Amino acid sequence: MKVEVQIDPNLDELVVILRVPGPTEEAEALAARLRGEPVPQPFTVYTEREALRVSRSMVLRFFAEDKGVLCQTGTGVFTVRQRLYELEEALAGTKFVRVSNSEIVNLDRVAGLDLTLAGTIKMTLEGGTVCWVSRRYVKKIKSALGL
Repeated sequence: MKVEVQIDPNLDELVVILRVPGPTEEAEALAARLRGEPVPQPFTVYTEREALRVSRSMVLRFFAEDKGVLCQTGTGVFTVRQRLYELEEALAGTKFVRVSNSEIVNLDRVAGLDLTLAGTIKMTLEGGTVCWVSRRYVKKIKSALGL
């Protein structure tokens, strides 16, 4: 990591700019510390044989399927032991938003939106995964996205 300090007498307050090649756990934690926020803890996800730690920035979405909750990242789909309502409570105030009764999406990983359909929104996530925002959550999503 390269650290550079520049003195600018024209500034009224301290300005910190982080330049990163992509979303990383290290950059996310550093930005949270600089803002004085608690550092977001990574999620524990499970495969058939092992438990893994996944940073929040890697998560595309959480979704319910076959009476379980799954976590999708850019590298795969993993099992999560929490329920969606528990994840929603833990992620309140972040870029994770509930888009339907069975899905929570990371808004930082949304690649595109299709607002043309009557009453619903089609979300395309990084990697091509498509999610549908149910009519019940459209107003909440539009306000979260500033639409």
